[in-house]
Amino acid sequence: MSQPSPEVYEEGKGMDAHNKVMREVRSRNDASYDPREPTRVWLDEDNTPDWFVTSLTIILNTGGCRWARAGGCTMCGYVAESVDGGSVAHEDLMAQIDACLDHEAENADDPAQQIKIYTSGSFLDEREVPAETRQAIAETFGDRDRIVVESLPDFVDREKIREFTEQGLQTDVAIGLETATDRVRRDCVNKYFDFADFEAACAEASAVDGGAIKAYLLMKPPFLSEGEAVEDMKRSVRRCLDVEGCHTVSMNPCNVQNYTMVEDLYHDGGYRPPWLWSVAEVLEDTADVDGIVVSDPVGHGSDRGPHNCGDCDDRVQRAIKDFDERQDPSVFDQVSCECERTWEAVVERERSYSLPLAR
Repeated sequence: MSQPSPEVYEEGKGMDAHNKVMREVRSRNDASYDPREPTRVWLDEDNTPDWFVTSLTIILNTGGCRWARAGGCTMCGYVAESVDGGSVAHEDLMAQIDACLDHEAENADDPAQQIKIYTSGSFLDEREVPAETRQAIAETFGDRDRIVVESLPDFVDREKIREFTEQGLQTDVAIGLETATDRVRRDCVNKYFDFADFEAACAEASAVDGGAIKAYLLMKPPFLSEGEAVEDMKRSVRRCLDVEGCHTVSMNPCNVQNYTMVEDLYHDGGYRPPWLWSVAEVLEDTADVDGIVVSDPVGHGSDRGPHNCGDCDDRVQRAIKDFDERQDPSVFDQVSCECERTWEAVVERERSYSLPLAR
């Protein structure tokens, strides 16, 4: 069998079988995107070590995650929204930033205290975001309080982080760790790095005054039962926040995105997104940790997003949002539904070789 180019397929990382499937799935997408328009931009609020702050969240449209172009993670469809050709010019990326600032000016009375920049890949990977652009963005947002940028651990470098802290910005690098369990990360998510690489990135970021790490974890990757996913998240939250330099865990319940292995499994009856009760269980169980734990279930209440029975989804979602702000597990005492008994039975009885037990 012919071997892919190391430059394109990052030879030696990940599982060849998973990557082959993912490349075939992604090849079905034929959409194209404007390099001068951001993928998304919105205003919201976030819990940070500085308390609850307003945030401007930006998803830059880049050439896409280099690992996703190799095949990539089983659940991630963001590369399907990337610009063709693998790179975007500095001028075009800055035009996207200008568009995001225009959006903020039109929709907010005051500038957001925090800026969050995602690329659906690695903001610190200079193949995606050139050094010139990174430095210009640091200067553009130097009047804000805090910035969050997304990256794989490979590209976390103290000198890059210092470009932001020297502007007076508290700087967090958001790492899509997904789980603290190496086996689950490799076999279920198809990510190539180990927890030790995450620890090294935490050390690199925290070596800079004002630098730190946010861990992004994936609730219920494919091939885990509901109960396995819950227990893995509980362990992962605690293990992440035991690492010096990591102050926040954001638990992201898996949703079914287009052009992914998870989508194929979902259509074949082999995957159900997590129950919202599972999200609540993890948050409640880990409320005693020394750090911030938050969750923002995307697509809650839909078949392709985290959901319960349909009747209680909005109530549980509101309790999760309330927990994000207050970090008080008693908020979950205020919600109940008969379907919680079904969830308990699923957690107890579902096995990974015969899932899902309930839709």
